[in-house]
Amino acid sequence: MSGCSKLDYDENDFYTKEDIFGEFDRTEGFLNNIYNRLPAGFNSVDGAMRSSASDDAEEIFNGSRVQQFNDGSWSPMNLLDSRWDDSYEAIRAANIFIEEFDIDNFQELEFNNNYENLMIQARLYPYQARFLRAFFYFDLIKRYGGVPLITKPLNLEESNSVEPTSFQGIVDFIVNECNEIIPELPVDYQSIPRRETGRATRGAAMALKSRVLLYAASPLHNPSGNEELWEGAAIAAKAIIDSGYYSLENDYSDVVNNRNSDELIFERRNSNSNWFERSNFPIGYEGAQPGTAPTQNLVDAYDMQSTGLDIEDANSGYDHSKPYEGRDPRLYKTVIFNNSIWKERPVETWIGGVDGLPQERATETGYYLKKQVIERVSLDPNNTTQAIHTWVHFRLGGILLDYAEAMNEAYGPNDPAGMGLTALQAVNKIRSRADMPDFPVELTQEQFRQQLRDERRVELAFEDHRFWDIRRWKIGPSTTEIYGMEIINNNETFDYQRKLVEIRVWDDRMYFYPIPQNEVYLNENLQQNPGW
Repeated sequence: MSGCSKLDYDENDFYTKEDIFGEFDRTEGFLNNIYNRLPAGFNSVDGAMRSSASDDAEEIFNGSRVQQFNDGSWSPMNLLDSRWDDSYEAIRAANIFIEEFDIDNFQELEFNNNYENLMIQARLYPYQARFLRAFFYFDLIKRYGGVPLITKPLNLEESNSVEPTSFQGIVDFIVNECNEIIPELPVDYQSIPRRETGRATRGAAMALKSRVLLYAASPLHNPSGNEELWEGAAIAAKAIIDSGYYSLENDYSDVVNNRNSDELIFERRNSNSNWFERSNFPIGYEGAQPGTAPTQNLVDAYDMQSTGLDIEDANSGYDHSKPYEGRDPRLYKTVIFNNSIWKERPVETWIGGVDGLPQERATETGYYLKKQVIERVSLDPNNTTQAIHTWVHFRLGGILLDYAEAMNEAYGPNDPAGMGLTALQAVNKIRSRADMPDFPVELTQEQFRQQLRDERRVELAFEDHRFWDIRRWKIGPSTTEIYGMEIINNNETFDYQRKLVEIRVWDDRMYFYPIPQNEVYLNENLQQNPGW
């Protein structure tokens, strides 16, 4: 497989195995380099968010290849977002670390004053490497289904003859790895020398296990609807909820770009920058080159706050002439819409406004992205500033929604099944934090499923879930019509008309990515995914 001939001992190729694993700082640096391979969803697909390949967003910049997801022009020879090479290189690095690491290599440091502290850190390193390896396998099976399972460094000939393991086989491997490392990893690193954050914790391994089991129970991988798989996913999610390690933030605004959040389980750290703001500030702001335009499809998913009802419900209280009044408060923290305030001025997405069409690179949907974008960043060339960005992989809010979904599929919305928390109660914890009414107690399993999917869409918007949820739920054909809002300014009175922006291509083969064709050529044991 591509990349498997690389040793990846360090950024500098001249180090040998002995150089790396015989010296503490280099060993730690090697592990840190594996952490640096963790993905982040900030403009991760050719400068665009993966959300723009779902019905949550439309990419404004037509030159971005993310649009090839939507027009169906991607293929085994024209890859998009292929993590095959990156993930296997990271897995190989983790395999090398796990095989070569030996804590006895550092005995010459035993007379150093900090020897005991170094050994406390070092004893955790193999478990962190195993977590990272498991994480990268999850990153692969989300895309490709079954893939080769490699747990030791291979030479080039070996790597080009490996056989794929089934999706369930990889799931079993990840779950077993998590079960073994969960007791060994600390809850946090506050009592560990240097008090580092951002490393794999017990909760991170529990969350990875929970999320993998949720995917394995979903319709794409569980077409028979085996309730035992849903039960297993619910039990794994409940273990995190019951652990008491995490708590929901009081303010929804604090769940992203907050590495100190009590809700945060595991994240990818990014350094100071302003490129995400540059590529998402509305076009009328100096230095902006926006890309991610939320869709009307997403905006329509936000219920009315006073009633908790969908805007299409005649009793919801929705006013088509004032489409943004009285909505779920999370809308105002996720989407920049016409006349909302951004950097101390009203945003003008109406036709002819400073942020609207026909301005070049203005939003076609009538919306700009707010969530994940740090408003205080300045793009003024005379006073340019930056900020630290944190990409959330796991947080308690997501785990509660995972639990609610699994419990509903296994037992329905109101049966605690001895777990002490029903699906309804779990989702209402999220609703309460958002200052939204509870879901009605009389919902059927099917009704709850549909409302929960909208709740998940709203709560986890632009956290890289919708794209994968569409696939694991097998709802691709229902996501092809993309809508926006056309806004006409009539002397400061705005006329809002829903409009069709794009009709996308969907084929069921798109539930999985194509395996890179060069890998199929190199290894005759690999079979291309169906339809590709």
